[in-house]
Amino acid sequence: MDNVKLISSVESVLGKGKKTSNGNVAHFCPFCNHHKRKLEIQMVTNSKGENPWNCWTCQRKGRKLINLYKQLNTGYEKIVELNNALGVITKDINNLFTEYHGNKSSYLSLPKEYKSFLDAENTPDYRNALKYLREDRGFTNFDIIKYHLGYCNSGQYKHKIIIPSYNISGSLNFFVGRDFYDSSFKHKNPNVSKDIIGFELYINWNLPVILVEGAIDAMTIKRNAIPLFGKTIPDELRKRLIEKKVKAIYICLDKDAQKQALAVAEEFIKEGIIVYFVNLQEKDPNEIGFEPMIKIIKETKPLSFSDLIRYKLNI
Repeated sequence: MDNVKLISSVESVLGKGKKTSNGNVAHFCPFCNHHKRKLEIQMVTNSKGENPWNCWTCQRKGRKLINLYKQLNTGYEKIVELNNALGVITKDINNLFTEYHGNKSSYLSLPKEYKSFLDAENTPDYRNALKYLREDRGFTNFDIIKYHLGYCNSGQYKHKIIIPSYNISGSLNFFVGRDFYDSSFKHKNPNVSKDIIGFELYINWNLPVILVEGAIDAMTIKRNAIPLFGKTIPDELRKRLIEKKVKAIYICLDKDAQKQALAVAEEFIKEGIIVYFVNLQEKDPNEIGFEPMIKIIKETKPLSFSDLIRYKLNI
């Protein structure tokens, strides 16, 4: 029989799980943040009083759930709740918590209030978030599923679309929060390094790569587009483009980032990469739209050294 209290306790920490087999439940891993449920927990306590857990991607594992809670730096109430669910009598729960509480793991995770559009309830916030994506930004249901989009209706990311970015192994490396109501506080991103490769999970290095400023622009272009999450190219991305011997790069930065775009173009031309400088005039890729944007990209000619000089003189 399922331990309902235990399942409820774990879900309050890790979110809703999915039953697999032999009393196991799979959850999204908070350590590697793989986009699939890779953290498997044995919910039936064995004869040794253990509930083994293991992530099949990052290989974090343990024999007891208290050790998982320890590594996640859960609060006092969660430790008490877990012990009650397991029927453990702890004489000094305060000392237990003090022992574990100082060991906080350093990892990036989606906001705890994050709701996937696949699992969310049909509430006004859900409908308005979908309306923003479909009508205001022109994204399809396929786009929403492909990029694992979600939203928050509470917490510090309240009323924001959450756009995750995953590395090549499927682990979270950044995310963007974008307000889906008309407010003065439109953007909120985590306070972590941007020296990453945006949307790396979706990139084919054997094809031309398209560099854009933001996640919404990359999703608009759809095809091999990397968001810089700013106007400068991260060192990690610069290194990867050279390591992978990418043959061609399209630079699609906004007009106000033209100076930065030309600096990037010059750098890659020196590396022997064919560079296409896409002149966006006064609009960004999402304002232009998918089909017109693809047409502009196809019509763009390779940037010559004389073109580069001419652009620099016109800035």
